[in-house]
Amino acid sequence: MTNFEFSEIVEGISSVIGTEEVILCGLPTETITLKRNKQNRTIKQILGHLIDSASNNHQRMIRLQYCEYLLFFPDYRQDNDRWIALQDYQNADWDNLIQLWKFYNLHIIQVIRSVDQTKLDNYWCDFEGIKVTLREMIKGYLDHLHLHINEIHDLMQA
Repeated sequence: MTNFEFSEIVEGISSVIGTEEVILCGLPTETITLKRNKQNRTIKQILGHLIDSASNNHQRMIRLQYCEYLLFFPDYRQDNDRWIALQDYQNADWDNLIQLWKFYNLHIIQVIRSVDQTKLDNYWCDFEGIKVTLREMIKGYLDHLHLHINEIHDLMQA
């Protein structure tokens, strides 16, 4: 991945934050708490999942810059719903969730801008044993963000 590609990712994350923060702040309580996607998640829970994603990816991005590989770093994908339930995103303060999501992603931008380019081939193994490099993780972060923001928009329009 070149510096230009990192710039596109950083700009993409920044653009999502700038656009979506305003939209999310304007959503009525009924929309964020009652409508559910095909995974039975509300908008509040989807945003909570995006916070979890930022948190887990942050850990991986940092650790992979000083470890060549992570074989024992937990993969939370199979436990997403457990994470959402244990943190009780459904009953969390909406404004706080928005700000936590925003500022965690601003920090992810800082991490990506500062990443050690010589460590991009370092990897971790997910729960299925698939190797994921730091490069792939950074590249996939924006796609994952878009996936769930699109789910939120689908629920807003439903």
